[in-house]
Amino acid sequence: MVLVIIAFFAAFLLIASGALMLFYREALPQRIAEAINPRPKKRNVLSTIRETGFSIGGAVEHFEHLLPKSQAEISIVLQRLSRAGLRNESAVKIFYGSKVLVPLGLCAVSLVTNLASISPFFVYASCLGLGFLAPDFWLGRMISTRQKKMERGLPDVLDLLVICIEAGLSLDQATARTAEELKRAQPELCDEFGVLVLEQRAGRARSDAWKHLAERTGVDSLRNLVSVLVQSEQFGTSVAKTLRQHADTLRAQRIQQVEEMAAKTTVKLVFPLVFFIFPALFLVVLGPAVILMMESFKTFLDH
Repeated sequence: MVLVIIAFFAAFLLIASGALMLFYREALPQRIAEAINPRPKKRNVLSTIRETGFSIGGAVEHFEHLLPKSQAEISIVLQRLSRAGLRNESAVKIFYGSKVLVPLGLCAVSLVTNLASISPFFVYASCLGLGFLAPDFWLGRMISTRQKKMERGLPDVLDLLVICIEAGLSLDQATARTAEELKRAQPELCDEFGVLVLEQRAGRARSDAWKHLAERTGVDSLRNLVSVLVQSEQFGTSVAKTLRQHADTLRAQRIQQVEEMAAKTTVKLVFPLVFFIFPALFLVVLGPAVILMMESFKTFLDH
C-alpha cells in the first residue's frame, strides 16, 4: 500500500513538472515578443479604483455649498487638513461635502434597515449628529496618527541630518538630501521637510521656514527642535552636536514613555483580574468543593 502511494505521488509530480515545462515553453516566445514590441498595458483594478475615488470626490465637492461657513472656520479646517497631510485644493470641499452626505447616508441606512421605526425622532437626530461629527473625528484620528509617526521617526531623521552635516553639507542641503533619502522609510516627515525646502528655495528665511514647519505639523518634538536650531544659529554653536544631543534626548524620552506605560500595566490589570479572571478561578477551584459540601449536607439531612 505504501509503495502504491509513493508511486502515485511520483507520477503526479512528473506530470505536473512536465505541464509546467510545456507552459513556460509556450509562454517564453510571447514574453520575448512583448519585450521587443511593448503594447499599452490594460487598466488594472488599482487604477480603476483610484479613478472611481477621484470621481466620487468630485461628486462630493458639489455638496459643500449647502453648509454655511465663515472664513475663520475655513482657515482652521485648512490647518487641520494640512496637519493630516491633505494639501489638495479640493480637500476642503470634500470635507464639507462629506459633512452633508454622511448624515444623509446614515439616515438612509436607518430607513432601509427599519431601525427608525423604534423611535424616529431619536434615530434620525442621532444619525444627523453623528454623521455631521464623523468627518471631524476621522480627520482628528488622521492627525494624531500622522503626528505619532513623525515623533517616532524624528530621531532617525536627525541622525541622517547629522551625518550629512558632518560630511560637509550645509543645513539646507542636508535637509533636502534627508527628505530625498528617507522618503520611503519616513514619508510623513520627508513630506514636511520637502515643503520646508520649497519654502526656503522660494526665498523665506531659514528660521521662519522652520517655525512654519513647527506650526504646520503641531508636533511638540518638532517645536523643541526648531527652538534648538534657532538658538544654535543665534549663538553660533555647532549644529551637528546640537542635533545629535536632541536625537539622544528624544530617544531617552521614548524609553521613559515606554517604562511609564509598562509601570501602568499593573494598575490596568486590576480590573480584568477582579471582574473576569478571579470569578472564573474561584468557580474552578471552589466549585467542586461546594458541590461535595452540598451533597454531604443533603445526605446528612436525609438521615
